[in-house]
Amino acid sequence: MFGFLFGGFGSVCSLVVFLLFIIGAWKMYVKAGHPGWAAIIPIYNIYIILKIVGRPGWWLILFFIPFVNIIILLIVSIDLAKSFGKSAVWGIILLFFLSVIGYLILGWGSDQYQGPSVAGA
Repeated sequence: MFGFLFGGFGSVCSLVVFLLFIIGAWKMYVKAGHPGWAAIIPIYNIYIILKIVGRPGWWLILFFIPFVNIIILLIVSIDLAKSFGKSAVWGIILLFFLSVIGYLILGWGSDQYQGPSVAGA
């Protein structure tokens, strides 16, 4: 009944969350030595995150496999936190569950990129 009044509210909220993610990811990419514009290109932004944490590019394929993608996202979230000097718990909470907040903190916070967290990268 009130759809005509509140129908666009969800769209506006989604747009705000998306923009906050882009703002945080852009700054985080720049800190890690990658172009910020990569944050706005779908799929390529995941590839760049894999490069930031030191994982091979072929892991991108794993993001398209149901259920496997959840495990891979958890691993990459922990790796990303460690690449910026944060703990694994920080990565799980703020990059896996509350990713928009985590990306904003990594991008705009004082944490410096310390290199790929994966050994041998």
